[in-house]
Amino acid sequence: MRFDSDSIAAALMLAPAAVMLSLFFLWPFFRGLYISLTRWDGFSAPRFVGVANYVHLFNDRIFGGALENNLIFVVLILVFKNALGMGLAILLDRAIFLRGPIRAAVFIPVTLSFAATGLLWSWIYNPVFGLLNAALDLVGLSALKMSWLGDAHIALYSVIAVDIWKWLGFHAVIYLAGLQTIPQELYEAARVDGANAFKRFRHITLPLMIPVVLINVILGLSGAFVRNFDIVQVLTQGGPNHATEVVMTLMVKTAFQDGNMGYASAMGYALFIIVALSCIALLAVMRRSKVEF
Repeated sequence: MRFDSDSIAAALMLAPAAVMLSLFFLWPFFRGLYISLTRWDGFSAPRFVGVANYVHLFNDRIFGGALENNLIFVVLILVFKNALGMGLAILLDRAIFLRGPIRAAVFIPVTLSFAATGLLWSWIYNPVFGLLNAALDLVGLSALKMSWLGDAHIALYSVIAVDIWKWLGFHAVIYLAGLQTIPQELYEAARVDGANAFKRFRHITLPLMIPVVLINVILGLSGAFVRNFDIVQVLTQGGPNHATEVVMTLMVKTAFQDGNMGYASAMGYALFIIVALSCIALLAVMRRSKVEF
């Protein structure tokens, strides 16, 4: 094989990126995969146990509950972030008074840190002096007052509501950008033909927004599976009694509280496989639907 000067120059330019990829992605990935096949406390030498950690996952009730909570997270996040995000984007796309400041206000929760978000909603959800229970008192719905983060039956849904509130503006902005690419002539022609607002949405807006919907689905999917650690940790730390535990919070507890790095790594790679298969299935749907970006 002969190498000319252009090939050598290209290789030299690609080398830094290849080195960075190897150091910060490939090496940690395969190192972590090896650790998932060991029993390791983070200090002593790892002891190889094969697939024992993965076998144990199938019999771990706490891990099963955390995975179930993750799936509930995914379903509700995808439904509400996309439905509410699309609706909010349609409202913001209209020529309303103070449209600019309202758009900025909608995006403010996205800019808040998870610590600030958790502190804010901890006050709102507080069963004694929280704003939510006070509002229910004010409108005569005292029977609905409850410990929003302390009741195992509703704590997970309370956390999901906070996550939706925080990221709704982000998804709405993406939808808004997509709406502004749709030619207004299509809507004008539909009005001339007598199409009402629902028909215009059904036959013009929704078909042309399918690529944007899929982008938001992918973002919501990744967020619901692997980016929910912060909001759960700040609000409930996975409690009460693991009612809001998700795989990411359980991984951290298993690794740093229980000192079982190998088992925690196995949890991470099991989650990786689930997310990968979900994304592959989504890409297959996109190809079958012949969606173009």
